[in-house]
Amino acid sequence: MLDINRISKTFNKGTVNEKKALNGLELHLKEGDFVTVIGGNGAGKSTMLNAIAGTWYVDEGSIVIDGIDVTRLPEHKRAAYLGRVFQDPMTGTAASMQIEENLALAARRGKRRNLRVGITAKERDSYKEQLKILELGLENRLTTGVGLLSGGQRQALTLLMATLQKPKLLLLDEHTAALDPKTAAKVLEATDRIVGRDALTTIMITHNMKDAIAHGNRLVMMHEGQIIYDVSGEEKKRLTVADLLHKFEEVSGGEFANDRMILA
Repeated sequence: MLDINRISKTFNKGTVNEKKALNGLELHLKEGDFVTVIGGNGAGKSTMLNAIAGTWYVDEGSIVIDGIDVTRLPEHKRAAYLGRVFQDPMTGTAASMQIEENLALAARRGKRRNLRVGITAKERDSYKEQLKILELGLENRLTTGVGLLSGGQRQALTLLMATLQKPKLLLLDEHTAALDPKTAAKVLEATDRIVGRDALTTIMITHNMKDAIAHGNRLVMMHEGQIIYDVSGEEKKRLTVADLLHKFEEVSGGEFANDRMILA
């Protein structure tokens, strides 16, 4: 479903601020893979997601989604293949619109998007069923303004909107990092249910090593723009945070210096 072939990206080339963010990165995902991604600050995690999404072009290499080379496609054209949820719960929804209106816009993605014809009873029933999977009671609040929801509720709604049309690839960029632990756990539970139900191919960046171990069928660790560790199956299930810290030191030759991740 995803082939990342030796991509590289350098920012501010030829200046004192030159930074090689991706360095020959190689990653291949089968359909239905749910991959969690960890790494220290500046490891290239978000740069990789932005490269996949087309936020910027890579300097070298190629990106292929479901057999289609998207390396030189602009961001708005790649959006047809992708669902994406960002760290900030406020960015994925329209606060001035109702829950059902937000869902209608997401459902009509790729079509002429306006609400002039209104939301049909059939659509409303469908949205209620979709919202039930979040287990937040939002199916009974379709006409509530999204601006009145909590951060966790908005992030769960954003997740649902990003997956309504079953994207080829779902990108989750630390989508629970801005939430309190209890709310983050509920959003992760909803993530597992939606990804599992639709067998979505998913990449989830997280700063929380326990979450990286507990979710998904595969885990990769990044360092200096490359993948230095890739584990799946039973081996992944047996991992501990101590194992990951040891693996990082073994492969990178240095201590893991991201306090935020260690404390999480």
